[in-house]
Amino acid sequence: MKEKRVIAGILLVGILAVTLTGCKNTDSRNKETEKPVITLGSDNYPPYNYLNEDGEPTGIDVELAAEAFKRMGYQVDVVQIDWEKKKELVESGEIDCIMGCFSMEGRLDDYRWAGPYIVSRQVVAVNENSDIYKLSDLEGKNLAVQSTTKPESIFLNRTDERIPKLGNLISLGHRELIYTFLGKGYVDAAAAHEESIVQYMKDYDASFRILEEPLMLTGIGVAFAKDDDRGICEQMNQTLEEMRQDGTTLKTVEKYLDDPEKYLEVDDLGY
Repeated sequence: MKEKRVIAGILLVGILAVTLTGCKNTDSRNKETEKPVITLGSDNYPPYNYLNEDGEPTGIDVELAAEAFKRMGYQVDVVQIDWEKKKELVESGEIDCIMGCFSMEGRLDDYRWAGPYIVSRQVVAVNENSDIYKLSDLEGKNLAVQSTTKPESIFLNRTDERIPKLGNLISLGHRELIYTFLGKGYVDAAAAHEESIVQYMKDYDASFRILEEPLMLTGIGVAFAKDDDRGICEQMNQTLEEMRQDGTTLKTVEKYLDDPEKYLEVDDLGY
């Protein structure tokens, strides 16, 4: 009888331990879900934001956003948006911010910015056998860009004296299409962030040549609506800087890009 009571006591202790552990885990999950949600809008732009094999958002910006907002007391919901409607979406409040390898250059007055937190080069890519080696060689040529991006405005406005008059500027809605057009010879060149071109070549075993002369050196930032006065942008700006200083950003970038240190030289941009 005594032996039965001992066994019963051991079983009771075990049940209590499991129950308490379950309660602890549940409390932890509840605390996480109780955090206010920040909705971050981006398009598919590897290596900054893309879906992994499980269909979950991942990439440089996704990891940095998750860590930054966690430190700020928020949880982040990354949603895929129509990149052409990004300004409309953030101003309407449908999303809280835009973070997807988003160039600050030329847009400083359009949004409230956190950053820059990364430096990026806008460049031109051509097929390996192309006779285009410098920007001036693009005179009369056909070039593809993603619509509403900096390369599009650079070639449309031509405020930079280095930019020649093209034959045709083809603006496409999705990043992948500009490389498809280039690979199939529908255009002579394509312009985008250097990291995007390099990533595409890795992913699809494509062989493009990037011109040495860049279109622009730009800072990458997080954009909030101009009239967003919640203070989240300013807090995000401070948190991203802390992450750059404590090495978090470097550890994230080096997972995706070679020579990661060069992408963190944001102090030289003068914003």
